[in-house]
Amino acid sequence: MKPTQVGFSLLKGSEMEAMHVVSVSGGKDSTATLLLAMERISRENLRAIFCDTGNEHQAVYEYLSYLEQALDIQIDRLKADFSEQIADKRTFIARDDRTRRQYDTVGIEDAAGNPVWARDGFGKIRFKIKEKNGAPFCALIQKTVKVGGGRRVRWTNKAKRRALAVLHPTGNPFLDLCMWKGRFPSRKGQFCTEELKRNMAVAYQIDLVDAGYRVISWQGVRRDESARRSNVRKSERIGPRMHAFRPLVEWTALDVFNYCAQRSIQPNPLYLQGCSRVGCMPCINVSKDELRTISQRWPEEIERVASWEWLVGQASKRGAATFLPAPGETRTAVDRGNIWQRVEWSRTTRGGSQYDPLADLSEPTACSSAYGLCN
Repeated sequence: MKPTQVGFSLLKGSEMEAMHVVSVSGGKDSTATLLLAMERISRENLRAIFCDTGNEHQAVYEYLSYLEQALDIQIDRLKADFSEQIADKRTFIARDDRTRRQYDTVGIEDAAGNPVWARDGFGKIRFKIKEKNGAPFCALIQKTVKVGGGRRVRWTNKAKRRALAVLHPTGNPFLDLCMWKGRFPSRKGQFCTEELKRNMAVAYQIDLVDAGYRVISWQGVRRDESARRSNVRKSERIGPRMHAFRPLVEWTALDVFNYCAQRSIQPNPLYLQGCSRVGCMPCINVSKDELRTISQRWPEEIERVASWEWLVGQASKRGAATFLPAPGETRTAVDRGNIWQRVEWSRTTRGGSQYDPLADLSEPTACSSAYGLCN
């Protein structure tokens, strides 16, 4: 598909009553989306926003300033504030005097070794609806029994003193969020995207709706990015007087870079330094190769994460927190932080038991691009 052949049927109607909001991340797709919007929408009906997670590389902020100057547009910075949540947590910890205990459980089996299923008050077997390969199915619930003496649910006095000593707002949205939660996000608990990006963008757009506008949310999403986005719709209603518009769904990464280049807009420098994506650095979903690249080019980012691991660990009930899953407490984890243990793993070959002799041969300052931008 040619980049100039994009349908804008959603934009028909009274433009004066519509406000178009473009989410800008500093990456290639959101930049192209902003350029498209600026070519089709009058400036008084266009807003650009950036949801600042606090876990971005400095190059992202510099690139946003470059876009503002090159395109003569203001990008509104949105930052989540968790001061109230942290204050509430401090109060809860200080006053926590719960007496109940939490127990481990094991499934009950009959004499033949078959599971005994839990039943409700009417004698019917209980179940949960789960998904497997995208298809829902009924998962029966096994009856369980408590084992052991259990553990106290309330915070111990030692844990209270430890947490209250560090549990104060820092002004960094990502760090404050993790300190409030007492843990880092994970693949199955990716609350960072919801709290730091989606909620902030939605609140911004709802304010516009309350002001009397019809909001069109421009999103830089491509179907070839991942299997999860392969069937994403080009436009859809997402709420009262709110629609999502994704003009790049049929584009490729090459289309995006070519489109920006034709309009004399340089790509984010991170794309020339080994990054295949621009966003959090590192992301909690960082790949093995990406983690190795970050540690080689920007070791200060790893040091920052290591300091965050200590702070979040101090603020948690269990007294420890890892940015990325790490097995046990190795000497590296104890001395430098769990993130450095994962960095060591990123320098190994498949299987993680042998170091890759070629991993450290490439110059950290050399141009490297997953999209062939160095050619």
